Amino acid sequence: MPDSPVGTGSTSLVERRSIDVVPDSERHGTAFSQFTLWLGANLQITAVVTGALAVVFGGGPLWSIIGLLLGNLLGGAVMALHSAQGPKLGLPQMIQSRAQFGVKGAVVPLLLVILMYVGFFASGSVLAGQAVGELTHLGATPGIIIFAAITAVMAAVGYRVIHALGRVASIICALAFLYLGIRLLDTIDLGAVLSTNTGFDLPMFLLAVSLSASWQLAFGPYVADYSRYLPRSTSGKATFWWTLAGSGIGSQWSMTFGVLVAATSGGAFMKGQVSYVVGLGGAGLVASLLYFVIALGKLTINVLNTYGGFMSMVTSISGFRGQRTLSPRARSAYIAGIMVAGTVVALLGKDSFLTSFKDFLLFLLTFFTPWSAINLVDYYLISRERYDIEALSDPKGRYGAWRWDAFSVYVIGIVLQLPFLVTHFYTGPLVAPLGGADISWIIGLAVPALLYWLLARRNGGIPQPNTGEYPTAKGPSAP
Repeated sequence: MPDSPVGTGSTSLVERRSIDVVPDSERHGTAFSQFTLWLGANLQITAVVTGALAVVFGGGPLWSIIGLLLGNLLGGAVMALHSAQGPKLGLPQMIQSRAQFGVKGAVVPLLLVILMYVGFFASGSVLAGQAVGELTHLGATPGIIIFAAITAVMAAVGYRVIHALGRVASIICALAFLYLGIRLLDTIDLGAVLSTNTGFDLPMFLLAVSLSASWQLAFGPYVADYSRYLPRSTSGKATFWWTLAGSGIGSQWSMTFGVLVAATSGGAFMKGQVSYVVGLGGAGLVASLLYFVIALGKLTINVLNTYGGFMSMVTSISGFRGQRTLSPRARSAYIAGIMVAGTVVALLGKDSFLTSFKDFLLFLLTFFTPWSAINLVDYYLISRERYDIEALSDPKGRYGAWRWDAFSVYVIGIVLQLPFLVTHFYTGPLVAPLGGADISWIIGLAVPALLYWLLARRNGGIPQPNTGEYPTAKGPSAP
């Protein structure tokens, strides 16, 4: 396949590139695009449910909101550091893992990432399916299927339509959530709600922190996918702050709304999350518009999940096949696979959504905090923002096929979290002495980061590129 496939120019709508480097001639946009994308991606019903979980599982409204804010800031900062990698390298997020785990070894975190995408696609489809089912009067199951098909089509079109969708969703969803917030505040006594159950409960507070931190950290494996087309000259600080602002504001806004809804619904919210939220806004035409907004918000994030899953699947397979580019037909096949898998999971799990989703978030956090720590330490402290792009596709190159030192740190990071982990199906032995608090994600970030840094220093650092120059459209990155 040629270096610049037909249709990859700056005016093309349909994207043709996959895991290959984006050359300078195709870079476009500004760092502000990350704000609108991530604001739109977080002003949506699943983020509302995530915030509500802090109250549903026993937290007080005030401390839940504060805990969610802290988690969004901490997790969002880590996520935004990954976003800043995109303009520098012009690569999807997970292919960078080859520099830490080896060209073939990166398949291990990649498989877990793919599982994450399928899970988020499924959980989003459950809620969006309710909205689409109400709009079309066909019911939840056909709604899930229709929503999944639309998601796949938009993901196949690619990067440009994803950012366009984010811009539209950021405006429409912001207006809708502002309206819903006003309606909610008209029906409740905010002061009385916030003064309910005001005693500080450390386990419940840390649950709130963990819920929002896991929400943000789960974006880490694909956030650079949506910044990699930015011009190479784009400021890393600007990319970081616009990403953090969009994701932090959007998620905190949605989650705070979720806390207040859950605290005042008397249990009705648990019986039908979408219908209850829409009912706050009104009936008739207003209700139809709100169902559309909910579907639009979920479409934004589910397209991201599908697109990220496609990238991760290609990265996994290409590490063994030496493949650097992908045909449009193969691209569509990968995306269809993500859609089918996510839809099946959604249909099977739609009746136990709330508990399953909480456990899914915390389970993911266990596996992705060590990966995130290793990736960020390697990129910012060891490799100093420079990778040998050619070697990322060569198992015999400087990064090798498998890097067992990184695997050792990764496994240690996972294992050390288990005694502190709290989920529906497993609770670690050190949770009770901490009063039931889940601090596993803190261990999963701090310990692997320190171990990897120490290991790299002992080994003289990970092999560096021969030059500090980044690849260009005519450079060694061309397939």
